[in-house]
Amino acid sequence: MMQKKSYVVCFGEVLWDIFPQGSRAGGAPFNVTYNVHKSGIDAKMLSRIGNDELGNKLIDQIRNWGITTDYIQVDDEKPTSTVIATVDEHNEVSYEITNHVAWDYIEFLPAHKELVSNAEAFVFGSLSARNEKTRTTLFQLLELAKIKVFDVNFRPPFIDVDLIKQLLHQSDIVKMNKAEMRKIMEFLNEEYIDEDASAAFIQNHFGIKEIILTKGSKGARYFVGDQSYSFPAVPITIADTVGSGDSFLAGFISQRIKGERPERIMKEATALGAFITSKPGACPDYTYEEFQAFRDQN
Repeated sequence: MMQKKSYVVCFGEVLWDIFPQGSRAGGAPFNVTYNVHKSGIDAKMLSRIGNDELGNKLIDQIRNWGITTDYIQVDDEKPTSTVIATVDEHNEVSYEITNHVAWDYIEFLPAHKELVSNAEAFVFGSLSARNEKTRTTLFQLLELAKIKVFDVNFRPPFIDVDLIKQLLHQSDIVKMNKAEMRKIMEFLNEEYIDEDASAAFIQNHFGIKEIILTKGSKGARYFVGDQSYSFPAVPITIADTVGSGDSFLAGFISQRIKGERPERIMKEATALGAFITSKPGACPDYTYEEFQAFRDQN
């Protein structure tokens, strides 16, 4: 009997990031899709675009990268999403995100049942659930998913405390940065003491099996049950920080679904996060062999 090819489903926003130097395909879940695909694992993006020129360009771009667009819906009324990205002198990026765009209206379709229930992992963030239509679809899909991977990814002003709590309750693996960890403790009216105490509290409170904490130049931590692992950052020259957390998560997922050891999983994650941060944009052109050479040198 032929073994079925394993794949990952990423859910939520796919869009154009508008930078001073031009437009790039993006959206946190799409950045994860792109970089998981680059590592040789099948990744499927579940989203929605407008029936417009920007949507057609996005579909062409995604297909050129060899990623299926079968699960990207087309909306005849709402436009394809654009985000104005501004990079400051520290290479940090802020985003101006338009509301009521096509990915706010992702529909639950019969084909999604098999798609999501057979996926090795289902990746989602909190931004996609800002409007009722996509939020309802997300909760329907979460019922079906085997491993639910929540990328917290707070984007003001779209931070709904009750929604965040609901999503945390649903999750098996949660990725957050230090600021997001502090914020979640604040939402729970708990004092932030340190990473270990906060991770343990969040895990126990929501019944989360695994927490990944990203800390930029200070590396990352991985909390699994009552074990924790610390990993240093890979030293690099930063091009920009767009999608660095998304590529980190892609590296993590690509090894986690293979059942690799925590050390192997996090080596891949920290290396891929650094590799993408050393290049402009979240979806730069590269081969997996180029990345492997970078990882093995570091």
